Amino acid sequence: MRILATGIVAALVVAAGASAQEKNPERNAYFGDEHIHTSWSVDAFLFGNHLTGPGDALEYAQGKTIKHPLGYDIKIDTPLDFMGVTDHSEYVGVTREANTPGSALSKLPEAQPLIVRDWNDQEEVQKAFLFLLSLTSRPPIKAFTSPQVAGSIWQENVRLADQNNHPGKFTAFCSYEWTSQFDNRNLHRNIFFRDCAKVPQMPFTALDSWHPEDLWKWMDTQRSAGIELLAISHNANLSDGWMYPTDVDSLGRPIDAAWAASRDRNERLVEIKQIKGQSETHPLLSPSDEFASYEINSYLLGLPPESGRIPHILGSYGRQALKDGLTMQDVRGFNPYKPGMAGGSDSHNTGSPYRQDNFYGGHGINDGTVETRMAGHNFGGIDVRLLNPAGLTGVWAEENTRASIWDAMYRKETFGVSGPHIKVRFFGGWEFVADTLGQADWVKAGYANGVPMGGDLPPAKSKAPTFLVWAVKDPTSGNLDRIQVIKGWTRSGQSFEKIFDVVWAGDRKPDGLTGAVPPIESTVDLENATYTNSVGAIELKTVWTDPEFDPSLHAFYYVRVLEIPTPRWTTLQAHQLGIEPPAIVPPTVQERAWSSPIWYTPSAEARKGAAPGITVADLVEKGAKALGTDQLKALVVGKAVWLRNTVTGDQFKISYDSHGQSTILHVGSNAVLPSEVGDPARSSYEVTPAPYSIANGKVVTMLGQEPLSVSIYQLGGEYYGARSNEFGYANYALLPKPPLFLHPLGKGETSGPGAKDEHPR
Repeated sequence: MRILATGIVAALVVAAGASAQEKNPERNAYFGDEHIHTSWSVDAFLFGNHLTGPGDALEYAQGKTIKHPLGYDIKIDTPLDFMGVTDHSEYVGVTREANTPGSALSKLPEAQPLIVRDWNDQEEVQKAFLFLLSLTSRPPIKAFTSPQVAGSIWQENVRLADQNNHPGKFTAFCSYEWTSQFDNRNLHRNIFFRDCAKVPQMPFTALDSWHPEDLWKWMDTQRSAGIELLAISHNANLSDGWMYPTDVDSLGRPIDAAWAASRDRNERLVEIKQIKGQSETHPLLSPSDEFASYEINSYLLGLPPESGRIPHILGSYGRQALKDGLTMQDVRGFNPYKPGMAGGSDSHNTGSPYRQDNFYGGHGINDGTVETRMAGHNFGGIDVRLLNPAGLTGVWAEENTRASIWDAMYRKETFGVSGPHIKVRFFGGWEFVADTLGQADWVKAGYANGVPMGGDLPPAKSKAPTFLVWAVKDPTSGNLDRIQVIKGWTRSGQSFEKIFDVVWAGDRKPDGLTGAVPPIESTVDLENATYTNSVGAIELKTVWTDPEFDPSLHAFYYVRVLEIPTPRWTTLQAHQLGIEPPAIVPPTVQERAWSSPIWYTPSAEARKGAAPGITVADLVEKGAKALGTDQLKALVVGKAVWLRNTVTGDQFKISYDSHGQSTILHVGSNAVLPSEVGDPARSSYEVTPAPYSIANGKVVTMLGQEPLSVSIYQLGGEYYGARSNEFGYANYALLPKPPLFLHPLGKGETSGPGAKDEHPR
């Protein structure tokens, strides 16, 4: 389907909805930052932020000019509707006090490593910063955490939020960041309170416990005392795989239904984009997603790059967590991963740049000048050229008040944007028709006959769900390229994803085989770092029905909206300096928005229609035996092994040489690939070898830093493989002979078992 740009006047009228002050039952879009730091955060002060505090951040959000830590003026391009200042609760205000001559804190022996005598000495600042990070793994320093210090600062934070809260015009939340940083793994959460009149005397900090489970327990205690609060996890991409576990929690206990319920009850949103990169997905996890390589940033906070430690990818991205959650629901009966989407800045400058053309960094003296940024300054493991303008959270709420916006966040009727104020709506149901979006009251129909983003589809009433998909551009940013629906589903312990281009600008024709829409024309002039809005659409909308719906399978859907290509900030600032844009990042960017998902859960009756898979337990019950290490070596080393994925029907060959290298062959780009297999189609075409090892009765290969193993079970003359990440299913049958035909035009049967099985989608 295609759509052309609609009338500018009509779209801008729609875009003005967020300024409405009357309570709107159909809800307005409000944009805000749920993640920003001021001089009160210990690291921000070490970065040189000595001039501004939480009150300044809230005024900046409303359009006031404030000072950058280096002393120059900064101003937001488009004022926000709400903000929650989230200074680190751990030792909040301590670096400021330690570096205030004559203060009581500055005289304590424990404070001496935090004192910086020359702020121009980057080595001295870095030393203080690393000492600060090390405090998170030591017993709390009582002098830094007393009610007289930390408690009084929290009460002042509450006072400043109240002072800047203007119902109907601007909302200031009482909030803070719980900063768990165990072994350099980012497990941070931002905590938001619904009512500043109902907050605890002191925040729960990572000094009380670094375990998320203990944070949720404390949150439950607060809720039972009448204090409403929620958590927003962030920077999953920097968590080293710990943000989304599937087997054991941070305490080493098996993840169960109680753990899943606790997480869902407390952790309602995830920050999908911020200054340190996006946490939606990674090219190794989504090889068929042509837009997956957007703003990738992967390192460990505070760990010098020369350490050689490489972060884990699995467990660090939201889309895979959504898929794992479906599989856990299907196999284990509970889903811990049903969050809504949010976006924030994580700027440590009190103010934040949300646009490519207004980027002044986010870490004080470390990236505060164009020369420092473009020189590729590295601090704490960060190459500042990899940073980007921050994200924002959009909410659909009845009015601009704490209660209304917080309620929208809790019910997950939220969307994340990369910076521009793109508006997106997404409804799912069973009764929408093709002309629903053409009706004046289509939003009312969306609520009446379906569920908005963040919701669960009601029981099925037709053969497939239908979705209302709508987006309008930010009037001050690039036009829209397309809207995509990202679908995830699970079957027999495997999870899958597919991206549907559902509506787009212009007359482009989708590929007849894949359905993918060609890239939109780029109007970017790299030499002059400019672009024009001569292509793209102001508004895009469609009614879309899933053409591959299987009522027996768990699924989720969310929307991604893409702008046309525009110059990245590195290109703009390279042009300003008269130098070439840096080659380590793309010269252009496609700004975007992500809706919260809508989930489908099949009924018990519908589940009966799902084809039964083969589990390890099934095989063992029938008498199958797991091969030992020597048996595995005899079976595969120095040989080419043909396998069939019994879930998808795809057949492929893996060659294992005698030197610990393997290659995968005959995997086409249109194969239905399960999650967490890397990019086998590319590896097959390029015959790219990958290391493997055999030990403890398993064949082990690596995906990034994650060892994924396969156990082989023998049942009579048949062999079945069970991957370690497929939740107890044995989904791979070894074929005794090479298949006779691989192409769909081939005739006859393959020589392997089960060759006549249909290819399930």
